Amino acid sequence: MTSAARSGTGSYPPGVVENRARQAELYGAPLGDRVRRLTTGLHITQARLARALGISAAMLSQLASGRRVKIGDPAVLARLLLLDQRCTELGAPAEPIPPRAVEVLLSDVARAHWQFSPTPLPPAPPVRLRPVAPVAPPAGGSSAADALRRIAAPARLAAAAATLGPGFPELAEVLRQAAGRPG
Repeated sequence: MTSAARSGTGSYPPGVVENRARQAELYGAPLGDRVRRLTTGLHITQARLARALGISAAMLSQLASGRRVKIGDPAVLARLLLLDQRCTELGAPAEPIPPRAVEVLLSDVARAHWQFSPTPLPPAPPVRLRPVAPVAPPAGGSSAADALRRIAAPARLAAAAATLGPGFPELAEVLRQAAGRPG
């Protein structure tokens, strides 16, 4: 008796049942179900679907069969979801879509570009500034400001101070002092 038969997974190779379950968690359904619905509804091959999505036929096959869990490219996932949404709007697979309309749809999806729009971060809490005393030279006679001046030009130190200022005002002040521009 095979391990698949003993575990009650039918003819699936080891790990596929778990992969399909993980796909259902990630994408709402196993990708094989979605791929079958699209290929059946549009009367196209997996290879044609893969071209429209922008992945190889082999990769789509691995995803559909559950040998691979995740779609690695967010743009491919976006195109898959867009195609699924458009097919649902057109009534596929219940309503047949004319072949020319299928080609236009696949062409539109293939040209779709996914753009990431980051969610803006909430504003940072207000920072209470405390006065920073001028950097005093250590016992050896060389200060942190002197050390900074040896490794960077004043303009670069001032630029670093401007960059760090909002989040690290104390460090920015030390950099300004090293640049010779106390704040």
